Amino acid sequence: MRHHRKLLVISVCAASALLAAPAAAQALTVYAAASLRDAFPAINRSPSYNFGGSNILQLQIQRGAPADVFASASAAEPQALFREGRCTRPVTFATNRLVLLVPARNPAHIRSVYSLRRGGLRLSVGTPGVPVGAYTRKVLTRMRLSKVLSINRVSQEPNVAQITSKVALGSADAGFAYVTDARAVAGKVRAISLPLWAQPPVRYGICAVKRRGANRAGAQAFIRQVTSNRGRRTLKRFGFGLPPRG
Repeated sequence: MRHHRKLLVISVCAASALLAAPAAAQALTVYAAASLRDAFPAINRSPSYNFGGSNILQLQIQRGAPADVFASASAAEPQALFREGRCTRPVTFATNRLVLLVPARNPAHIRSVYSLRRGGLRLSVGTPGVPVGAYTRKVLTRMRLSKVLSINRVSQEPNVAQITSKVALGSADAGFAYVTDARAVAGKVRAISLPLWAQPPVRYGICAVKRRGANRAGAQAFIRQVTSNRGRRTLKRFGFGLPPRG
């Protein structure tokens, strides 16, 4: 009798292992720009997400990180991985624009980006390598305001979420971020518009990562979700712009 019970337990365990194997195989890991931290889970809550600076995520993937999908705040990072044979051809799925964030109470009385010319302010920007940092420097160059990075007390952050957090907490008098980030902390910050003529094109790219053991089927399914009508509606709801369907 004990022998039969032992065989039954072994059989149940073996069956459970077989049932668990497909579930584990379907696990999906998405590496995505920090500005997507609210929108992507609203599209699909199932994947394991790693949000951060796009350039850092690219480097992690190049070093073998277990990503299945890569979504960047610019086209440069996924294009670089594509050229290296590390991901599929990137698809543009969203756009954005830059704003100047100030705390809701605005103790420094910043009225426009030109207020930064007085100097001595605590300014939070992205590092040059992260997309939001590169976009910021392009805007300032076009507006002939590059000097504000040397006459103010500048903290350089590795991703846009940290910029937004510093401004929302009052640790910075102002910071350059995306309009979507202003929506994410509504009530804690105010967004000051920047001229459209000074805005660089902010285009988000997504691709399926090519690596041994990658969940390619799951990655393609996720990309289809993001670019579907429902995915586009969700992105728009979070403040993103939508590229024309190609």
